[in-house]
Amino acid sequence: MKKINSDFEKIVFAGGGTGGHIYPGLAVCDALRVLCREKSRNIKIYWIGNSKGMDRDIVSKNVDADGKLSADVFYGIPSGKLRRYFSFRNFLDLFNIFAGLIASLFILAKIKPSVLFSKGGFVSVPPCLAAKILGIPVYTHECDFTPGLATKINSRSASSVFVSYEETRSYLSASARVKAVVTGNPVRPVFYSASEERGRAFLGLGSKPEKPVLFVQGGSLGARQINALIHENLEWLCSRFIVVHQTGAANKDQSSSLPDSDEIKQNYKPYPFIYKEMPDVMAAGDIILSRAGANSIWESSVLGKPMILVPLCGNGTRGDQEDNASYFEKSGAAIVLARENATSEKLREALQVFLDENKRAECSKKSAALSEGKKPAEKIASILYEKIYSGEN
Repeated sequence: MKKINSDFEKIVFAGGGTGGHIYPGLAVCDALRVLCREKSRNIKIYWIGNSKGMDRDIVSKNVDADGKLSADVFYGIPSGKLRRYFSFRNFLDLFNIFAGLIASLFILAKIKPSVLFSKGGFVSVPPCLAAKILGIPVYTHECDFTPGLATKINSRSASSVFVSYEETRSYLSASARVKAVVTGNPVRPVFYSASEERGRAFLGLGSKPEKPVLFVQGGSLGARQINALIHENLEWLCSRFIVVHQTGAANKDQSSSLPDSDEIKQNYKPYPFIYKEMPDVMAAGDIILSRAGANSIWESSVLGKPMILVPLCGNGTRGDQEDNASYFEKSGAAIVLARENATSEKLREALQVFLDENKRAECSKKSAALSEGKKPAEKIASILYEKIYSGEN
């Protein structure tokens, strides 16, 4: 049995590059802190992320339910993207990956954590390799239906590979398959306590809106394809729905030439970005229209929302969103508009289905069933806690 540190135990989280590789990790941070408080244990959480981009800003500002920072210290490292196709940038990024490995070795040797938990993304590869070299136990999580290249590499260093779907096991190597543990995808605790009433108050809606609320999002940066679909059909949409639209700050220009009608003025509510109020706003929605990133669909599932999914397809994607969307569609939780079906006509057909309150209720039930009784962040936190305090190798 390992001697418990009288001061605090240390754990390192690694991951980033996109919000999809950060927010689920923060959910685990928060769940682990709750568990440690319940057990009267002290813990210090470090985060290794990309030295550039959104990582530091998100991690350094995120607080748990008690208003305390999810992570105590953030370290930024150089990072290179892992591409499956030929690009001259692959050669250049090898130097960044090597620099990230050296930086990770120094950081981990200084911290001496009990465990490293990787949430994936290209920035997590050097810390996982460094942890293996230093003999630090590694745990990694894959949020998508099919594993990404980072997860496949990190699984070689990992003691356990957490996956969101049972079917994901079949996409792993034989050695990783035996280490796979199905946990689901971690969702931030605030989504489990989201309030429809608070969401309506934020949006300036009454206690019982006259029309169904359609919430549209394309991730924190927005999605020009989804925005275009909304703007092309805005008159039609606003005659049937109250449209709450997170456009993405970078896409505000798409809203500059919208029709100026009373219907749109009354029923269209665009926002560049919603952060703190997001769980409540989603809870207030009757239908969610979004990409099929793992975070968006599992947050919608926790809230029991029927979905219309427009997965990111084509060049620059490995098809993970299409796989995610397909799973939710087969489960009866969503209608998918992919590739040639992502048209105005198909969008109207899908929304026409959800104008039927009974259809919405049926889809909502199936959506909620995918998350019912599951709290992945708590399950992962429990496994990490046992590892930290068991002293087992």
